[in-house]
Amino acid sequence: MEVFFLGTGAGVPAKLRNVTSIALKLLDERGAIWMFDAGEATQHQILHTSIKPRRIEKIFITHLHGDHIYGLPGLLASRSFQGGESEVTVYGPKGIKDYIHASLSVSQTYLKYPLTVIEIDEGVIFEDGQFLVEARLLDHGITSYGYRIVEKDKPGTLLADKLKEAGIQPGPIFRKIKSGEAVSLDDGRVINPQEFLGPPQKGRIVTILGDTRFTENAVKLAQNADLLVHEATFAKGEEKLANEYFHSTTNQAAIVAQQAGCQQLCLTHISARYDRNASKELVKEAMEVFANIDIAEDFKEISIPPSK
Repeated sequence: MEVFFLGTGAGVPAKLRNVTSIALKLLDERGAIWMFDAGEATQHQILHTSIKPRRIEKIFITHLHGDHIYGLPGLLASRSFQGGESEVTVYGPKGIKDYIHASLSVSQTYLKYPLTVIEIDEGVIFEDGQFLVEARLLDHGITSYGYRIVEKDKPGTLLADKLKEAGIQPGPIFRKIKSGEAVSLDDGRVINPQEFLGPPQKGRIVTILGDTRFTENAVKLAQNADLLVHEATFAKGEEKLANEYFHSTTNQAAIVAQQAGCQQLCLTHISARYDRNASKELVKEAMEVFANIDIAEDFKEISIPPSK
């Protein structure tokens, strides 16, 4: 599981940072990529990476400001020409369906793959055997969501030597036990899988927030997250300006991470007023509140290893 930043700037494209787009790479987990927002030129940014658009399975839109959605129609259209045939599901606030339909309809774009668009409310918006995604409203003037991505716990390691000691040889029975299924043997014994599995492997949690002022919902979404991605449009000391524009400061992002008990915080959506040197200062001031902080840059990747 890796979080890859395609765009990390605020408002408009800049020389150092393109506008917002994040890829959650789940290649080992499900052979797929989930996208979070698609600002202008997202597909151009992808050209400089190893990301394959045909691998994109889901796209989560935080809100409908242009710097988060202007690249979406182009990305959807180009995917057809880049080998994409599997279904894509787009999740987002009310209005995302009209935006996508109008963009594709007016440009007479035909997609070669099924596209499903779901306008979401708060709560669990996706769940399968591997992952659960929860959305909560943030505070940004217009409807803006944050997403909590929860990987479900995995069964523990199969204790193969212990099974062999019990006279059970590798094969279909091993697979059943690994999946947590009780097995009846020919000699009448019933094998309890819990006796032959190590401790469950705890799933990882990633929280990716849209633009927002400080809000308790951000803390709830980030609870015990392995990684919190939080906007930091303004520096510490500019809380009044941040409040007026419905954004957050570095310090406020750090407070969210601290209150939520996160493992790591990554600051993004950085204003173009901050150059590379100033960006280092943003990290320093946030570290006064929360120690494990990084700042996003275009093409930066953060790996989230499996829990031990």
